Order: sequence, then C-alpha cells, then structure tokens
Amino acid sequence: MFVETVIVGGGQQGCGVAGALARLGYESVVLERGEVGQAWAHDRWDTLYVNTPNRMVAFPGQPYDGDDPEGFMPAREVADRLKRYVSDLGLNVREGTAVQAVEPLPDTPANGARFQVRLADGGETIECRNVVAALGGYTSPRVPALAADIDPSITQLHSRYYRNPQSLPEGAVLVVGAGSSGQQVCDDLREAGRDVYISVGRHKTAPRYYRGACVLDWLQFLSIEGQFESPDLGRGVSPSLTGASVLSGRDGGRDLNLSILAQKGVTLVGSIRSAQGKVLELEQNVREIAHAAARAENNLLEAIDAAIEKRGLTVPAPTPASLVDDSLLDGYEPTLDLIAEGITTIVWATGFVPDYRVLPSSALDEDGVPMHKKGVGILPGLFYAGLPEGRVVRPLLIGNARANGEFIARQIQLDNLLRHDSPAFAAQTRWTTESLDVVRNLGGA
Repeated sequence: MFVETVIVGGGQQGCGVAGALARLGYESVVLERGEVGQAWAHDRWDTLYVNTPNRMVAFPGQPYDGDDPEGFMPAREVADRLKRYVSDLGLNVREGTAVQAVEPLPDTPANGARFQVRLADGGETIECRNVVAALGGYTSPRVPALAADIDPSITQLHSRYYRNPQSLPEGAVLVVGAGSSGQQVCDDLREAGRDVYISVGRHKTAPRYYRGACVLDWLQFLSIEGQFESPDLGRGVSPSLTGASVLSGRDGGRDLNLSILAQKGVTLVGSIRSAQGKVLELEQNVREIAHAAARAENNLLEAIDAAIEKRGLTVPAPTPASLVDDSLLDGYEPTLDLIAEGITTIVWATGFVPDYRVLPSSALDEDGVPMHKKGVGILPGLFYAGLPEGRVVRPLLIGNARANGEFIARQIQLDNLLRHDSPAFAAQTRWTTESLDVVRNLGGA
C-alpha cells in the first residue's frame, strides 16, 4: 500500500497537518493508536479546562465558531471539536492503529516512497514519501525511581491517570510536583474538600490577565516566549519536558500559585529527597521554590512592560506581580510521615518523557530526541508537528495547532513542487515553458 504522507498521531497537531494538506489538495492518512483527540477525551481529569482562550482552539480552515471566544472550554470539548473537524474535512484517520516502526527504504521505488511504516499488528506495512511524526511531547509519564521505596499500602498514580477526587481512596492526598498539572490537581482535590499536601518543585507562574489582555496574548504578540521558557526561568536541566506556566482555565480563567493553594488549606512541603516505607525525607525548600517562581513571574511582567513602552501601546497601567505570603511558608519538617498525616494516596505530577522510538535511529540524537529545525527533520521527507523547539514548548500548545499544521503542510507541498519527478513540478514547468513561448511569439509579432 502506498500513501504519499503518513501522519503518526491523531491529536490536534496530526489532524491539523492532515487538514492543511487536504486544503492544498494532498492526500494523507493519519494513524492513531487510540481515537481522535485521545488525550483530551480520556487522558485528562474530569474538571480540566484548556488554559488557552477558546478563540485559540482553531484548526486549519476551521476557526473557533462558538459564542464564548474569551472563555475556556473543557478538555473533552476539544476532543469533540477535533472529531467534528475530521468529519467535516473527510480526513482519512485510522483509529486504533498503533505504529511499530518507521523505516527508511534503502532504495527509492518507482512510486517515490522514502519510508515504510510497519503497523504494530505485524500484518501491514505502508510505503510513503513523507512521514509526519505528531507524537507530541507528553508521551510517557515520568515517575521518579524512589516511588519504588514507598510502602505498597500507599496508592500511587501519575497525574495522567487521575480523574476525580471520588476515584481515589479515602484519606489525605499528596501531590508531588508544582507545575501546571500538579497545582490544578491540588486545586481540584481541595475544591472537593479533600485534605491535600503538595511536595513542591521548580515551576513558573504568570497572571491569567495582565494590563488588559490574557497573558498568552502578550506572549504571542511580543514573541518573548522563547525567553520565558528558557532554563533560567523554567525547571532547569531535566530529563522531562519543560512545562508551561501554571495557569487555570477553570471558572472562566483564574490565577494559581503556591500562596493561593496555601490560602485554600493545601499544606506545602518540600521536594522529596528519598523514601523509606511510609516516611519521606524532604528538602527544606518551600520558601526558595515559591520566591523563585515569583521572581520568574516578575521578570516576565518586566519584559512585557518594556515591550509595551518600546512600542508605545496604549494599555491599562501595570499591576504588581503576585506576592509570596511568607506567613504561609513556615513550620515545615524535614520528614513527612504518610501514616501519621493520614495520607493514603500519592499523585505524581512529575511530568512526561517524550518517546520517539518508533522513528529511525538515524533521525534521533544520542538522547533519543529528533534532530530537526522548525519541524523539518534531518532525513528527507521526515517532518514533525508539535515538537518542542529546544526548551520552548509553544509548538505543543493547542493555540498553535493551526499555524503548525499549515507550516508543515507547506513544507510538504514545496518538497513536491521542487522535485523533478513530481507531476506538480512537471505541470509547473510545462506552464512556464508554454508561457515563455507565448511571450516570444507576441514579441515577434
């Protein structure tokens, strides 16, 4: 079987590329191991709302068409909209189809194929000229090795598998990790009346709105997100993917940080150093972590203020960055006795590790990370949709699905137009030659 372009992954990035290709007149097949929008439909907790405004939830050729552009939609609505997009454009998506391996072909056959894609069932291969890996950056949940040293009577799960407070055993819950998922899970548990502890880790915060606009609009308009996501303002060097700033789309969008959680009754404890059965050894770093996040937020707001002044924008006056309430950051112990505190469950909000092992090893660096520039891989015909650029996570966010899809589709179109054995190139060449002949004849007349 030959298909010109195979897209691995049926989330917003993969379907966005397929839609953009269809609008340019090119066919593709999307291979999705689950269902369209799997992560949004099934791999998130029940009360998760998208952190980007509804108007940013758009796909190539299909802008947001709801009646609340400044609101924030539930995660499952994203999946529904993506399924509607696939149906409206008649995209060829094969659900329940996992890919085992993408392999370069040693010789180029007559159909111009450069790869063969082996499906996991072992019964089918697909030859194609182009492969778009839309695997995302949040592939494999990351849980630290010390989790194995915790007493088996304690229920442990990664945040990917958390659904709601009722699904957890009775008792207090310890959430490990203070990134966007960790703090939102804490907020969800506390809203339900659960006793909640959070073991802090490095993270970034930002106000939901600043100087009259959503902070994400400032990041996009001022093009400073690359700086914002740098190691100095992020988590530093880590085997897990850098996370975006802590924001919440719940209740129409609201701020979220450690001080806010503490005010709601969440108990803050230090980062976990080691575990011995039912006792965790902790860092004494709650205050340090909270102030580091506040400094990062202040740096962001100063950068926005400077750009506003430089461009002479007329906007509301600046407001102060979030302050750390030090009165909420005292009294921490070097250990946490899970039984004594009534903690029966640990939710690991410790990030994800990307997994690109289905791709050719020659396309990956020594750490197993794709080598690419703006989504164009080092192997001819291999492209990436929604892949982080260095430590900048912007390409993964749903607000960039339309731009990413259109860019990669255009790269594939150019690849077709510029190769000499392409019918499109031949047609273009014939048109140019005939046009020149006409011009010459007119000149001769």
